[in-house]
Amino acid sequence: MSETRAITSKNFVARRVRRNFSIREKSKNSLQIAILSDTHGFLDQNVAQVVSSCDIAVHAGDVGGLSVLQNLGPRKKIVLAVRGNNDIPTKWPKTEAKALSQMPLEATLDLPGGRLVVTHGDRAGAPKRRHERLRKTFPAARMIVYGHSHRLVCDFDQIPWVVNPGSAGRARTFGGPSCLVLTAGKKKWRLRRIRFAATRSQDGSRS
Repeated sequence: MSETRAITSKNFVARRVRRNFSIREKSKNSLQIAILSDTHGFLDQNVAQVVSSCDIAVHAGDVGGLSVLQNLGPRKKIVLAVRGNNDIPTKWPKTEAKALSQMPLEATLDLPGGRLVVTHGDRAGAPKRRHERLRKTFPAARMIVYGHSHRLVCDFDQIPWVVNPGSAGRARTFGGPSCLVLTAGKKKWRLRRIRFAATRSQDGSRS
C-alpha cells in the first residue's frame, strides 16, 4: 500500500496525499461514491448534499482551494482529489501552497468489483480522441473519471467506462451544476447522473 495518506473531508492538512486507496468492504453492501469536478473554489450546495449521502467522494480536479474539500462530508470521511490545470499557486490561497503541491495528478481507488482511476483530463489531448487516449493510458481500470471540459459525459461503449461529472460549481455548468453517483458492488456497477437547475450565474453561455 502507498505510504501516502488519504485526504479526509474533516481533517485535510498539508501532508502527502494518497495516490492509491483500497477499500475492503466487510459487509455484502455496495459502496456509493460521489464523483464531482471543476468547482473552482465554489461548491454547489445541492451537490454537497449528494456527497453527504455517499460513502466516499472523488474530485477530478480544478478544486480551487481546501475549503471545497473540507466542505465535502461523505459518510466514510474519505475524499480523493487530484490537481487540475487551474490548481496552481496563483489561484489558491498562499497558506495552502504546501497542500496544493502535494496533490497528485492521478489517483486510483480500488473498490468492490474493480478499479476507479481519476485524472483531470487536460493532459489527455484533443477532445475527439480524449476517451481513446485515457483508455490506452489506464487499461486496467473499470472506470476512468476526468474533468476539465465542464461537460457531463458518460461513455459506456467499452471497458473501462470513461465519465466526466461536469461542473459542481458555478463556472460553465452547461445546464446546471452536476455530479455522478457510482454504486460499486463486487458483481455490478451502476452509475447515476445528477443535474440541478442552473441559476443565471451558472449558465455556461454566460460564464
